[in-house]
Amino acid sequence: MRQFEGTRPGSLGRLFIFGLGYTGLVLARRLRKQGWIVGGTVQSEARLAELAADRITGYVFDGTKPLETFEEAVGRATHILDSIPPVGETDPVQQHHAGDLAGLKAVKWIGYLSTTGVYGDCAGGWVDERAGLHPTGARGRARVAVEQDWLDLVRLGLPVHIFRLAGIYGPGRSALDGVRAGTARRIVKPGQVFSRIHVEDVATVLEASMVQRNPGAIYNVCDDEPAPPQDVIAYAAALLDKPAPPDIPFSEAAKIMSEMARSFYDDNKRVSNRRIKDELGVRLAYPDYRVGLKALLAAKA
Repeated sequence: MRQFEGTRPGSLGRLFIFGLGYTGLVLARRLRKQGWIVGGTVQSEARLAELAADRITGYVFDGTKPLETFEEAVGRATHILDSIPPVGETDPVQQHHAGDLAGLKAVKWIGYLSTTGVYGDCAGGWVDERAGLHPTGARGRARVAVEQDWLDLVRLGLPVHIFRLAGIYGPGRSALDGVRAGTARRIVKPGQVFSRIHVEDVATVLEASMVQRNPGAIYNVCDDEPAPPQDVIAYAAALLDKPAPPDIPFSEAAKIMSEMARSFYDDNKRVSNRRIKDELGVRLAYPDYRVGLKALLAAKA
């Protein structure tokens, strides 16, 4: 199997990201270093200086009204990424700019960041991109609706790709941070597993798709090893030479957890990442949480 080795010489472009958050910034900074022209939106002017420091052109777009500078910001983009979560069951980018997107001439690739939550509960079984979509909550149902809205645009000639992301971790957002802060809890629900993905591997998958475009394609983005969340916390504690937090049965923890936190335990599934390997040739830098956490500790992230 051929392995993806990064963006090839001569494939530089103009990337625009709607919603330059944690994941989008990793991709933006990576491509900017390769010479790409990169722009994107943030929700407030306070973050524009941060983008400027990375030579990324920022625009304010909070999703409540159109981006007034759309033509200036997006008109010459060759690649567009939408990482803004739905508002209700609507994607703010499509709500305000579906017609504008259809009129773009230079765009070669569009990506939408969705979630593996669209599959719903699979009783711990394996799922791939061919599985039915049976989300258990309102957030998952909204993602299904927005995915379909994006895929409908493929018929208009837009090169849309869907990426269903597992739980993202990385520098500043990992089990190591929770253990260090004393906020990590080992909540145990027998048989429960979650899939996860290192943020740098998300960026690698997106880059690979940009090189090997396949409009209408859907990709699961996760590592090789779905695992019980309490095991991840215990491993992080061991790396830090700290005692693992005590087990807390889910039935007890649920009484004090937020509704959103409880909702994650409604779904139990193992998500297959075979397609990103077989079709895109991706080799994960962090194929499981142990490799990922060790690397973060070594980098003191």
